[in-house]
Amino acid sequence: MEERPNWVKDKTYAKDFEIIECPSLDPYKDFKTDLGCYILIKVMFDTSQISVAICNYKHEILKEFRGKKAQDIWSTIFDYEEKNNLKWFNRKDHIAYLGKELKKAEIALALGTTYYQE
Repeated sequence: MEERPNWVKDKTYAKDFEIIECPSLDPYKDFKTDLGCYILIKVMFDTSQISVAICNYKHEILKEFRGKKAQDIWSTIFDYEEKNNLKWFNRKDHIAYLGKELKKAEIALALGTTYYQE
């Protein structure tokens, strides 16, 4: 068994437990497109909101979601997607990207600084 991480207190290990080192990814070379949609995020300082446009690959904006907090927005997007049996977000890395970018936008809105979508 590998060395017990010092942050683990009262947990037990699965029989096949292992520590996996994660490689550094290149944001361009390792980028994979989600075939369901792409997103555009904008901070709207005039209304103190964050806007997320869901776009198809014909470059049409399908829906726009607006809110003040990252979690409110992504929860609403995923609820809408599920309720309407849509397949916008098929890749988990795309879902993680949405969460990361929405949190960056929320921080920019709170601080009054410019937001740049990666």
